[in-house]
Amino acid sequence: MRYINASKIINFNGNFNSMAEKKVIGNLKLRIPGGRATAGPPVGSTLGQWGLNMMDFINPFNEKTKEFMGKNVIVHIRVFEDRTFDWKCLGQPVDDLIREAIKIEKGSGKPNVEKVGKISRAQLEEIAKAKMEQLNAVDLDGAVKIVAGTARSMGVEVTD
Repeated sequence: MRYINASKIINFNGNFNSMAEKKVIGNLKLRIPGGRATAGPPVGSTLGQWGLNMMDFINPFNEKTKEFMGKNVIVHIRVFEDRTFDWKCLGQPVDDLIREAIKIEKGSGKPNVEKVGKISRAQLEEIAKAKMEQLNAVDLDGAVKIVAGTARSMGVEVTD
């Protein structure tokens, strides 16, 4: 149950915003190689459409994501009406972590028919712990079920 403070309002996305906050005009989601963002596509073309200074994003992003060097990273960028922005790095996608854990290059094109590998419950728990704050789960068991579902949809067999 959510309680609404009288000084806050709900926007159409269901998020709580203070009256004094800037108005969000865009939410961008990008998948960028960590530590290797450049002004070229996909970063440059996406930020350029919104009239944002690319270097204000690229330099801090590359600095913050050095530990993910070369691995894909999910980034959410909020664009405000005064052409400023803020961003949040969510780390590696779950499918990349699964492929890394079982050492495969890609998932199956026919996941119900062709299996490309096996993943254990321990490996699923490790991935779920790393992604827990971004998953829609109450506890670790729920997070493991979400990660296991992603693995199954990639054609990876889940073992106990």
